Amino acid sequence: MNLRPANNRDWSAAFRPQKAPSDQGTSLRPEGRAPAQSGIALIIVMLVIVVLAVLAGGFAYSVKVETTLARNASHDYDFEWLGRSGVELARYVVAEQMKIPNEPYDALNQKWAGGPMGTNEALNSVSLTDVRLGPGVFNVKLTDCERKFNINSADPMILAQALKLCGVDVGEASQIADSVLDWIDPDDQPRLSGAESDFYLSQSPPYQAKNGPLDDLTELMLIRGVSPDMFRGTDMSQIDVPRSVTGRALAVNKYTGPIYTNALRDMFTTTSIRAVNLNTASMLVLQMIPGVDATIAQAIIARRAGLDGQDGTEDDMPFRAPRELASVPGFSQQAVQVLGQRFSIRSATFEVAVEVDINGQKRTMVALIYRANARDVRTLYTHWK
Repeated sequence: MNLRPANNRDWSAAFRPQKAPSDQGTSLRPEGRAPAQSGIALIIVMLVIVVLAVLAGGFAYSVKVETTLARNASHDYDFEWLGRSGVELARYVVAEQMKIPNEPYDALNQKWAGGPMGTNEALNSVSLTDVRLGPGVFNVKLTDCERKFNINSADPMILAQALKLCGVDVGEASQIADSVLDWIDPDDQPRLSGAESDFYLSQSPPYQAKNGPLDDLTELMLIRGVSPDMFRGTDMSQIDVPRSVTGRALAVNKYTGPIYTNALRDMFTTTSIRAVNLNTASMLVLQMIPGVDATIAQAIIARRAGLDGQDGTEDDMPFRAPRELASVPGFSQQAVQVLGQRFSIRSATFEVAVEVDINGQKRTMVALIYRANARDVRTLYTHWK
């Protein structure tokens, strides 16, 4: 039986999908979508690259730091013993220095101070510079503490003169001097212009007066009236002072405030013996002694420096006894007897700086040594700077 329609028409074509004519613009894809997706993908790729670059850079830096730390740590043992070797060399030199019979003094032209003189048979072959030992090289520099005045032995006259040399006003100087003495003395009773714990406990933060000797000179900045500029000296390179501003009378002005021409740290120490070494003290320190003005201080230095006028050279003429001050213009025999107790020609305490260099890496060990005699030179402390 034939079921096909009589007209033979193929009706399946009516159910087939029909393509829209190309000129009718009936595409289902939104315009511009492909370029937007490409742009976003490009941005994501660039961000990934940046993140990976940052991570790689951070990792490389971390590796470099770790490598440097590991290398430094591997030299810790060498640094320690090279530093200690430098301190032992310094002890040997100051001990041998005291054995030289015709030089009963310590002066800037001697071996320990880097000068050409002051050597015996034991010191002739000794060098304090470019000493090669093991994996490194070290240099030793000694500075005697007796070239400054011990703050713990200072009296009102010494303090007043030191503050005057700094440029402190006379009225302010009296208050500071009393406060320094109150800080050092064992009691808690303030002087007329001084300060004790009741004043410091009112500060923020509060603290108590030490009522004992200063262990470190920076403690001065804890004392009433002592400012950092007074302690370190005014840094003139940071101040724009008009050319018309000159002299101490104009030092306190609206442009700069107080100007301290000298620093307390250049005059005082906490580690010297009571007397000042005539052969190593600076002109500034010499002027701290009552009765020694700038003219007399210059005459003392000219006398010890010799014909060339330079300390630390072969023609130096160091003082062999404080009584030789009588030969200095401006000093009378009576003045020598009075002031002789303030001076000495020996140093007992030395600060040692040992700079160690191992393959370009440098560290400095600082030590304090005390020489009681040629057979007894002690190391009081060491630390890395």
